[in-house]
Amino acid sequence: MTTSPGPEHGPGSGEGPDSGHGRERPARPLRELAALFLKLGVIGFGGPAAHIAMMHEEVVRRRRWVDERRFVDLIGAVSLIPGPNSTELAIHLGYERGRWRGLLVAGVCFIVPAVVMVSTLAWAYVRYGSTPEAEGLLYGIKPVVVGIIAWALVGLLRTAVRGPLLWCVALAALAAYLAGANELAVLAAGGLAVTAWRTAARLRDGRAAVLPLLLAAPHDERLPQLFWTMLKIGSVLYGSGYVLLAFLRGDFVERLGWLTEQQLLDAVSIGQVTPGPLFTTATFVGYLAAGWPGAVLATVGIFLPSFALVALLTRLAARMRSARWSAALLDGVNATALALMAGVSYQLGREALVDPLTVVLAVATVLLLWRVRLNSAWLIGVGGAIGLAVRML
Repeated sequence: MTTSPGPEHGPGSGEGPDSGHGRERPARPLRELAALFLKLGVIGFGGPAAHIAMMHEEVVRRRRWVDERRFVDLIGAVSLIPGPNSTELAIHLGYERGRWRGLLVAGVCFIVPAVVMVSTLAWAYVRYGSTPEAEGLLYGIKPVVVGIIAWALVGLLRTAVRGPLLWCVALAALAAYLAGANELAVLAAGGLAVTAWRTAARLRDGRAAVLPLLLAAPHDERLPQLFWTMLKIGSVLYGSGYVLLAFLRGDFVERLGWLTEQQLLDAVSIGQVTPGPLFTTATFVGYLAAGWPGAVLATVGIFLPSFALVALLTRLAARMRSARWSAALLDGVNATALALMAGVSYQLGREALVDPLTVVLAVATVLLLWRVRLNSAWLIGVGGAIGLAVRML
């Protein structure tokens, strides 16, 4: 599926570098990708839902590198594979803009700022026994993030949820998630429900036959085990940060005994209060286990499967939309994934909107994105400054 070029760029600027047909390639796709995803890695507070909303604002609304339908399909596609979905979305958007080099540049640049911050905090934790507080900063940033997510959901839901069937699936998925159902089970149920309904309708009309089923350096002796353990986690982990906590606890607290319960909770807390992917918690764990080499190997180990899986997914994502059964599956997964995003946003809103000022910040963010189209980096910066000023007073 091709993408439409943005009005501010030259011909073909919305196309991938090898899209052909006589169109020009983006002038500096790798530089553009590096600048954008480094920025998103620095300001990406709020977890995967916030990351996806910020990417939507930047690559769909502002730069028009991909259109709404393609962006929604990529959300659905990365939801089908294990690993940190927002990081995988960044990697895939890098491929859309700059092919294989773009895939690496976008993924690495999105991850690196959080890795640097978490590594520094891990060093401070080991040296001083504590980590800096960020309550004031987050007080102002969280409501802004809620506003950014809400604005992104308006456009995404309008594109992905069309017709009564998908609305019913999305609302059922949202209700199931808020009732405590497993995220992966909800996602699978949504995709299969739409596939089954549409397949049954085609069978009744005589337009289909059979539905295929295709779901298918170390000087420290700890370092190799650390790397392989993180590689295993990155290869099989679906779900939220709570699932990551369970995996890390099972391996590093109970099986290996390298961390205490308190150290693990501190590691997850650092992953939550720093921008970028929550999986950089692995960086903190790696530092506690084996110093700087451990931080590097743990980071590479847990993110490497995401690059590999997205590289494979680039071969399949376009084809999924072309086949009837997989297009139905993708529609169901898209609607369900956005419902889960809405559920996470609701929970984040309950935590972030705690007084009149935070409500004003969230509403002002939506209005500014609607009327002025300000860069989200400015909004987050202003929110953080207001939060720090209020806490100091």
